[in-house]
Amino acid sequence: MTETKHEADVAFIKALAELLRDNELTELQVKREYGEEDSLNVRVSRVNPAAAVAAAPIQVPVAAAAPAPAPAGAPAAAPAAEPAPSAGEDPASHPGAVTSPMVGTIYLQPEPEAPAFISVGAQVNEGDTLLIVEAMKTMNHIHAPKSGTVKRILVEDGSAVEFGTPLVIIE
Repeated sequence: MTETKHEADVAFIKALAELLRDNELTELQVKREYGEEDSLNVRVSRVNPAAAVAAAPIQVPVAAAAPAPAPAGAPAAAPAAEPAPSAGEDPASHPGAVTSPMVGTIYLQPEPEAPAFISVGAQVNEGDTLLIVEAMKTMNHIHAPKSGTVKRILVEDGSAVEFGTPLVIIE
């Protein structure tokens, strides 16, 4: 019976890997409960070659993002992002880059009608909330790792981010 369970687990993991690939995801984590003291905890991940070159994982609080098109009836509350960096400039390598500590969705304001937490040129103090990353229906406030001026917002409101994605430049 253990061999059958093992074969089923291998098939389950293969199915997760296919789901990861087919939906262009970078990570999946699932816990399968068999009983009170018997479970299978699986984490399947892959490295996006472009993202792997961009930045090594750094545990730094996340920063703000630029506005995305507002949903019908909602005002556009976030400032415009600066132009994309030139081909030779990697925002993740900037010393003031704030990267995402998790996979999730970026929100630049605390609620739809509220003003954005930050804008380009805004002064922030260490510990100020820069934005929110929603992950698994939990709103995670991302705080400024240092005091300074917001020089660039590299993501849009409502956009999806991965772990290590550069979000904001603070100098």
